[in-house]
Amino acid sequence: MSDMDEDAVLSDGTLEGEEETHQEGPGEDEKVQVCHLTQETISQGLSLLCRTGNGLGHAFVKVDLKDKGLNGIAAISSYTHLRFLDLSNNHLIDLAPLASLTQLLWLKVDNNAVSCFKGQPFAQLTYLQWLSMAVNRLIDLDGLVGPALEILNLTGNGIQRVNGLQSGCFANLVTLELRGNHLETIDGINLPNLRRLYLAQNFIKDLKGLERLERLTTLHLRDNQLDTLDGLSPNMKCLQYLNVRGNAILDENALQCLGLVSKTLRALVLSENPLVEATDYRLSVLILLPQLERLDKDLVSPEERTEARERIKELKEEEISEPQEMQ
Repeated sequence: MSDMDEDAVLSDGTLEGEEETHQEGPGEDEKVQVCHLTQETISQGLSLLCRTGNGLGHAFVKVDLKDKGLNGIAAISSYTHLRFLDLSNNHLIDLAPLASLTQLLWLKVDNNAVSCFKGQPFAQLTYLQWLSMAVNRLIDLDGLVGPALEILNLTGNGIQRVNGLQSGCFANLVTLELRGNHLETIDGINLPNLRRLYLAQNFIKDLKGLERLERLTTLHLRDNQLDTLDGLSPNMKCLQYLNVRGNAILDENALQCLGLVSKTLRALVLSENPLVEATDYRLSVLILLPQLERLDKDLVSPEERTEARERIKELKEEEISEPQEMQ
């Protein structure tokens, strides 16, 4: 497995190294041309002619407005048939003009200057399924709702807390990307239907709150501050992939909670933790996770699996003999 394989699988299905999480904006000495959106600019970006929702006509439903130097998008409000909109790499603060675009399914606003969700149009976008606001200036999620959202990407902001992520407002959310923020805890993510959670490059110290994520299959926590895996829960009956590379896990005692997800976990990444300096850490892990298929970059070998099974058998025999000796 390459380093790239260990990194998050992004919501569009592509693989991307985490070094690309933070995208640089214009340098201080660069002159940035800033302008308001015009009908001409919109017309140049339109594509994908489709039948309108009422079936009575046709309209272009996709528009590409990235890299236009925009600081205002009022002109977009009359294009009510739009379903796909890319506003990346502009200078936008206010997305309120999007409120009339009630047919939107897909919205990308990466690399802008949006600082909060309050007063933004998302409550009106009841069909929106895919939203990416990576590398903005967000610090919390207050005001964000997404009844139809399935994929939400908030990578590379300054988000410090996630109290607003409740199942009532995000019942359909299955993929959540919060890489490269300022989170110290994941407590507050109450999304029982969530499948994939990416939290690399934060400041997370504990796993409190994971018991609510019963359908989670992928949990990515690379480059945080974990020294234990306490918080993994038997309620997590679907977890298959766990990445805690580059944390502060010191010894095998910090791994004991892995046994709570041993029936489903198939891939574990532990590299760049102090623990891996121990020559037998792979054996210690396989004793806890006998069904594991991949540890770090390497597949579990038949020899390793056999050794782990023999050691598990020895440990069980020792447990049986100890009470007899005490009698």
